Amino acid sequence: MASLDPALDKDGVRLTVDDAVATVTLTNPAKRNAQSPALWRALAEAGRLLPGTVRVVVLRAEGKSFSAGLDRQAFTPEGFDGEPSFIDLARGGDAELDATIAEYQEAFTWWRRSDLVSIAAVQGHAIGAGFQLALACDLRVVADDVQFAMRETSLGLVPDLTGTHPLVGLVGYARALEICATGRFVTAEESVSTGLANIAVPADQLDDAVRDLAAALLAAPRDAVIETKALLRGAADRTYEEQRVAERAAQARRLRDLAGVGE
Repeated sequence: MASLDPALDKDGVRLTVDDAVATVTLTNPAKRNAQSPALWRALAEAGRLLPGTVRVVVLRAEGKSFSAGLDRQAFTPEGFDGEPSFIDLARGGDAELDATIAEYQEAFTWWRRSDLVSIAAVQGHAIGAGFQLALACDLRVVADDVQFAMRETSLGLVPDLTGTHPLVGLVGYARALEICATGRFVTAEESVSTGLANIAVPADQLDDAVRDLAAALLAAPRDAVIETKALLRGAADRTYEEQRVAERAAQARRLRDLAGVGE
């Protein structure tokens, strides 16, 4: 990766920007990039700091694990310094708890913005919140040692960081239920065969594979990629005929734009 001055570097998150490509790096390998409310706020801030030149965002992590999931300190009576513990949150009112979880989810929602394509580069363990963070991105490139797992159910919880919708969309309801309910590991081979990952490569080739994918995405005109992404994202909610109409409208916009003709 290029050596650039970070636009953000705090709470286990670093953001660097190189013209059209931004890189968000999880930077706490000593704790296997375990996640906390502070890290989630930093991830949300990274999304807000992206300049308009950015077209591709790469999410990566230092160390052998992408993210081991939620830092278990959250479940202790002490919680994190300056943060309410999860035990305290559970004792609060429904509205307060809902608002807090919604705030946490903001770290996971901006990766699919219509004007960006996001790529998660995933190695080693991506468990629970780590799995959901990888699922938050548009595309996933994985190392051959990757192990995805959704462990919330085994802890008596549910996945609540926006991961359920993309997981069902990628692998289908039955497999998503089985993965979540059992908490088992999903390997690199299975993740590619089921559509969970786009490609798997040896761990030492992960950065190069992501760099090549980012370059390929940047080769197409930005507006065409934005329109195509919107078409594909909305396809599941449209009928076949509605999708045909959406295609025609999008193509008309592109043709007028290329011809310099106003709407």
